[in-house]
Amino acid sequence: MGEATTIGLDIAKSVFQAHGADAAGAVVFRKKLSRGRVLAFFAAQPPCLVAMEACAGAHHWGRELARLGHEVRLIPPAYVKPFVKRQKNDMADAEAICEAAQRPTMRFVTPKSTEAQGAAVIFRTRDLLVRQRTQLINALRGHLAEFGFIVRQGPGHVSKLVDLVADPSSELPAEARPVLAVIADSLQAIQARILVLDREIAARAKADPVVKRLMTIPGVGPIVAGG
Repeated sequence: MGEATTIGLDIAKSVFQAHGADAAGAVVFRKKLSRGRVLAFFAAQPPCLVAMEACAGAHHWGRELARLGHEVRLIPPAYVKPFVKRQKNDMADAEAICEAAQRPTMRFVTPKSTEAQGAAVIFRTRDLLVRQRTQLINALRGHLAEFGFIVRQGPGHVSKLVDLVADPSSELPAEARPVLAVIADSLQAIQARILVLDREIAARAKADPVVKRLMTIPGVGPIVAGG
C-alpha cells in the first residue's frame, strides 16, 4: 500500500471520517476516527495535504493539523458536492473532499487565525440580536394592531410602540398590558445590547488600518467594513 499524499477529512461532533489517497488518486485508507483520536492519528502520518469542507470547526482543526506539519486546505461545501459519487454519508463525503482537493483548478478558503475568528464573533452576535429585535418588533406591532393601534413601519417608530404599552391612559386591555410589557422590555434590552456592540465595532474599526481604508468608500461604515 502506498503513502497518502492527500487526506480528505469529514469532521463531525463525535466521529470523523478520513479518506487517504496517494499521488495517483488511489485509495490508501478509509478510517473512522473518534474526536479524541484525530490528532494522534494525524501526528503519526507523514506531512501531507489535508482537506476539509469550510464549515463549523474546520478552522480550528485546520490550525491543529497545521501545527503537526500538514498542509491544510479548506474547500467551500458547494465545490465538494459535485464529487460525491454515491449516497451522501460520511465516507462518501470524505472521499469527495479528497478528490476535490486534488483538482488543480479547485478554489480554497484561507484558514482563519483564532484572532480573526474571535473578531468575527461580534458581527455574528450582532446579527443574531438584530434578528431577535425584528421578531419582537413584529410581535409587538401585530399585537397592538389587534387592539386598533397602528404605528408606521421603520426602526425610528419603535419607541412609539413601547410608549403605547407603557402609557397607562392608552386603551389597552388590562389582561394584555403586562404581557406586552414583557415584549417591550425585552425589545429595549436587546436594543441596548446592540448599541454596546455597535460602539465596540466602531472602536475596533478605528484601530484597524484595513477597516479604516474601507471606510473611506462612500456609504461604507464600521459594520460593513469590519464584517
